Amino acid sequence: MKVNRIRKIEELLMDMHSLSIDYLCEYFNVSKNTIRRDIAEMDKNGSIKKVYGGIVLNDTKEPEPENRPGHNWVMNTTNIDEKMKIAQLAADLVNDEDVIYIDIGTTTALMLPYIEKKKNVTVVTANINAINAAVETEKFNIIATGGTLYPPSKAFVGPSVARSLSMYNISKFFMSTIGVSIENGATSASPLDCEIQYLLATKPGKHYLMMDTSKLDSPSLVSYNALKDFDSVIMDKKPTQKYIDFFNNNNVELIYNGE
Repeated sequence: MKVNRIRKIEELLMDMHSLSIDYLCEYFNVSKNTIRRDIAEMDKNGSIKKVYGGIVLNDTKEPEPENRPGHNWVMNTTNIDEKMKIAQLAADLVNDEDVIYIDIGTTTALMLPYIEKKKNVTVVTANINAINAAVETEKFNIIATGGTLYPPSKAFVGPSVARSLSMYNISKFFMSTIGVSIENGATSASPLDCEIQYLLATKPGKHYLMMDTSKLDSPSLVSYNALKDFDSVIMDKKPTQKYIDFFNNNNVELIYNGE
């Protein structure tokens, strides 16, 4: 029965601290939809926290990245706690019926589980991790740009990506960066990725930059957009005062976790 299953899931979490959806399906011999309904109910009660591909206890220290449930890209992600905070803040900006773009990187892909309750959201992306996340949740209209796979960033690149993006009217762009500075703006380590990011930055719509504080004052090889040209910057915590002043002076909304 459902009540007994949820009670057992809670007991398993106390022992194991994290559980994947696949493990729970096999353990109880039920479908993913059944487990997701159980998780949704537990999430309402606040006893668990949803992560990509599974759940963790809400009132315990989260497991180290190598022990997390889900695909390898999640388990091997650095600064996972900070990135999940950013992803959740970004997800709050998504509304029902939105057409959004998910940029390359892990922070952006981590948004997907947090917006699965939104209605009729269309996700356009060249990000392999985001595509996998969208397939896992089964809650989105997912449009993959196609193109040539570029393994270092786990994303599609090339002229066909640009042609694909020209077809779609996207309302919100959730962008990533390798590192930023006030002088260089948002940067990328790859000219191939940067070409696509530059195109995205020039398309009409709201542009949100997602980054943790480790990216500050660490510009990489090529720049794709000035910081002043983003509508909002979403961070895990409050940045240094010079960035706060810069964002205030350039009418860039700063969104961060905590006070």
